[in-house]
Order: sequence, then structure tokens, then C-alpha cells
Amino acid sequence: MPLTRIILLTVLSLLAFASNSLLCRIALKQTYIDPASFTCIRLIAGAIVLWVVANLRKRKQEGRGNWLSAMALFAYAAAFSFAYVKLTAGTGALILFGAVQATMIGYGLWKGEKLRFLQWLGLILALAGLVGLVLPGLAAPPLGSAVLMCVAGATWGVYSLRGRGAGDPTKVSAGNFLRAAPLAIVLSLLLFKQVELDPLGVFYALVSGGITSGLGYIFWYTVLPSLKTSNAATLQLSVPVIAALGGIVFLGEPLSLRLVLASVAILGGIGLVVLKR
Repeated sequence: MPLTRIILLTVLSLLAFASNSLLCRIALKQTYIDPASFTCIRLIAGAIVLWVVANLRKRKQEGRGNWLSAMALFAYAAAFSFAYVKLTAGTGALILFGAVQATMIGYGLWKGEKLRFLQWLGLILALAGLVGLVLPGLAAPPLGSAVLMCVAGATWGVYSLRGRGAGDPTKVSAGNFLRAAPLAIVLSLLLFKQVELDPLGVFYALVSGGITSGLGYIFWYTVLPSLKTSNAATLQLSVPVIAALGGIVFLGEPLSLRLVLASVAILGGIGLVVLKR
């Protein structure tokens, strides 16, 4: 793949991942759409886009998705939306990313993977940063929302682990989104008394599902074979930073000292772990 295409697809992928946090936060803060409806529309839009692209590409590699992965995807999307009712874009992305990496690193340890001294130091540093971020105080995020985002990160980590070697990423993602969409519809029906639809909120959910989720995953999986594992992991460290900057620019969110220090600890600690793996 040409270098210019690798750079373009990588940048688009990282912007798409960060934009998911921004779109969800903007929708829930500036429109009347409820979290369950946002989740439902996002998953349906993602399923449609991924299904269309998967059928247009006609790749020989197979991939179908499965219900366990779909349930993990649904749990991530639902917890993500409900957490962003009260979290800022940057804080939410930081907790999400930390929880995703902690889940995947923890799985590696459970499977017998050995960490070096610097990796253990990085893991402890990252955990300390996460604890410091949610400790009670004026700048601390709401504990309930932080816990929900940790759940979102953990389930996304599970979804990512289950996706390894599952077949063509686009087909697998399409199959999982198609299975997760009915679960989101059921959630909306269960919470029908809280359902509020807003044209602009629906638009944000469609963009989040169809473009920054659906196309974002396609871009990332397309460029991933051209990136070294360490490079891919390092590039993902930029996602919470991009989301925080977007929150400051587009939502007027404050950049607290606590968030800065926690970001340095969490991202720096994870960086030590993944770069040494």
C-alpha cells in the first residue's frame, strides 16, 4: 500500500474513533435524544453501512460474526452512551481507552504472558492515573458514569479479543452489528417512557454509526496490516487526546489539571506496556 494512503487512512481512522466520543457527547448534551435511542440508531446505521460495504467488496475471506461478540458490542455501545450523559468527551475517551487496554493486557497475563519490569511499572502507573482521575474531588467525574465507561471499555476489549482471527474484519463487524441492533431495539422498547427523538440528535447518531463507527472500522482494518503492532498501539494513544481537544474546541469543556496529570499517567503507562510487548 502506498505510504500516502497509509497515512491518510490512519489519520481518518483515529479521527473517526475520537469523533465517536464527541458526537455522543454533543448529542446528549445539546439535543434531546436519549442514550438508548442514540445507541439503537448508531448500531442500526453501522450495521447497514458495514453490510453494504461487505457485500460490495466481495472478498474471498469469510467472516460472519456471532452472538457472543454481538452482545459484547451491544454492552459497549449502551454503556458508552449512558456514561456520556455526564462525562466530558476527553474524560470519557481516556477512561474508555484505559479500560480497553487494561482488559486486553489482563487477558494476556491470564494466558501466561510475562511482563518485564518497565511493563509492570507502566501498568501500575496507568492504574494509579485511573484511580487518581476518579477519586472524589471538585474535578472528579461522576463515579457512576465513570464505572459505566469502564464497563464500556472492558466489553470493547472483550469484543476486540474475540475478533482476532475471526475472518474478514468487515464481514465479521457487519455480522456483529446486525446481531447487536435488535438488542438495542429491545433496550429502547424497555425504556420507551424515556425515549426522546430530536432531528439533530438522530443525525449525530447516524453519523456516529454509519461513518465514524462503520467506515472508521473499515479504514482501520484496511490499514492495520501495513502497521507494526507497536505502531498501531502507539497511534491509538492519540485518540483520547484528540477527543479532549475536540471537547475543548467544540463543547467548551475545561481542561483540568487532574485530567492532564491522569492522561500523562494512563497513556504513558500503557505506552510502556504496549511498546515493550
